[in-house]
Amino acid sequence: MKILYSCLSKSWGGMEMFTLTAIKKLLNREIHTELLCYPESRIHIEANSLGIMIHTAKAYSYFHPVESIRVANLIRKNKYDLVHTQASKDLWILVPALNIIFSNIPLILTKQVGSFIVKKDLFHKKLYDRVSIALAISNVIKKNLIDTTPLSEDKIRLLHNGVDTTVFDPAKADGEKVRKEYQIAAEDLVIGMLARFSWGKGHEEFLIAAKELCSEYNNLKFMIVGEPSRGEDDYAEKIKSMVEEFGLSGKVIFTGFRKDTPNVLAAMDIFAFPSHSEAFGIALTEAMAMGKPSVCSNSDGVLDIAVDGVTSYLFEKQNGKDLAEKLELLIQSPVKRKEFGTEARKRITENFEIDILTDKVISIYRSAAKINS
Repeated sequence: MKILYSCLSKSWGGMEMFTLTAIKKLLNREIHTELLCYPESRIHIEANSLGIMIHTAKAYSYFHPVESIRVANLIRKNKYDLVHTQASKDLWILVPALNIIFSNIPLILTKQVGSFIVKKDLFHKKLYDRVSIALAISNVIKKNLIDTTPLSEDKIRLLHNGVDTTVFDPAKADGEKVRKEYQIAAEDLVIGMLARFSWGKGHEEFLIAAKELCSEYNNLKFMIVGEPSRGEDDYAEKIKSMVEEFGLSGKVIFTGFRKDTPNVLAAMDIFAFPSHSEAFGIALTEAMAMGKPSVCSNSDGVLDIAVDGVTSYLFEKQNGKDLAEKLELLIQSPVKRKEFGTEARKRITENFEIDILTDKVISIYRSAAKINS
């Protein structure tokens, strides 16, 4: 089986990272997979470092006829069995490309991000008619596809994103190395979040909670892992200025982007996931795979992952005080932290292990392309 994977995003976040994870897993199964991406984007750079075969198209949004012709020639020349895109905007390049060469190979769309725009007009109907199967990464995204696109429900499948629990394994990680790097004392409790600097990820609520908790406890550190993506530098500076404004200097650690995510998560005692609206929550699955108890916003894709009172406490989204109260429940109870952490890893290994989900997507590929195993 030969697959063209597509992700023409210029940003760097969960969707782009998961694209590379998925491709690596397919390659490990000896499924020939190549990537179509935007030239010199972060995903292009990272894919190149991994030795993935790359093709580029200077097409980020809509109507790029020259690029569609180039992609059509690529598909014709390389004789792919199917095309799989992680970004719905890529359909504007891929559908015309497939139509140019009159190719009937399956086109699979994974819907990673919800949309508030209803796309059921004649133009979008022609675009989405070419989609063979749409994979929704959570129940909220499945509903969003039904509500906003002309796809028939029988074309839509629920297939969560996954996490590699052999990589995100608490037995293999070195959290002490990270704690030493940031001079975190053994008696300090580290509460962390992992997200790019973008409005809606909940950085403000995280710092509001930090301010509340630091007025009661003197052994807390708050770790913010991530970097701004394109156009997000002003927001990142705003969040950093809030640390000064709240008197949290010395309490908040900004790590920037880290490639040693398992080690960073291992350095934390509690994980916070305060996102306002998350289609899924890859960072949350990674933290839970590392056996971390968590406090999460009670909305959207989070509800597919976290179980309130079992793996996590859920708090009212965009409510920093409620986040602080739920975090305090874990701060005060080492027993509950351990119980939640054990249940968290169990839930991920049983429901979100990447190898299990890779088996499912390969089965979908073979069925769509009518290829026998």
